[in-house]
Amino acid sequence: MSPHLTPALSLRLLLVTLGLALLCALTGCAGLTARDPVRVNLVGVEPLQGEGFELRFAVKLRVQNPNDSVIDYDGLALELDVNNRSFATGVSDARGSVPRFGETVISVPVTVSALSALRQALGMTEGSTLENLPFALRGKLAGGAFGTVRFSEEGRLSLPGMTQGNGSAR
Repeated sequence: MSPHLTPALSLRLLLVTLGLALLCALTGCAGLTARDPVRVNLVGVEPLQGEGFELRFAVKLRVQNPNDSVIDYDGLALELDVNNRSFATGVSDARGSVPRFGETVISVPVTVSALSALRQALGMTEGSTLENLPFALRGKLAGGAFGTVRFSEEGRLSLPGMTQGNGSAR
């Protein structure tokens, strides 16, 4: 003999189940320790072989982990704006980890489209120089136990070998 569930009893069981699931989810999130954001610095840009009208570079990032646990990643993506204009994008399927309270350098190939290069060139004719250009870097390290780790950095750069004056890069 099986008991019959009335619509009211079914609704009550559903609400109790959802409430328990929500409570478990909140308790699980409360158990995770707060993580400090990773620090990412742009440390180098090297030319790569391009195709057709595109330019390719290897962007080198120093990723610092100020946390007490390793950050594992399985892929990364980034966007680079230079002189307040979209400049380059890149992705990599690289896997690795950033040690606890440690750092690592990651190289990401990026592509500069002909249109982005043209926009930058037009910006230079508007009085900009190749020194002290503002840049913004945004990206993410995908995967790992804590999911995707997003990062951003802003600063200024001078294009190597193209600066005016003494010809040194900063």
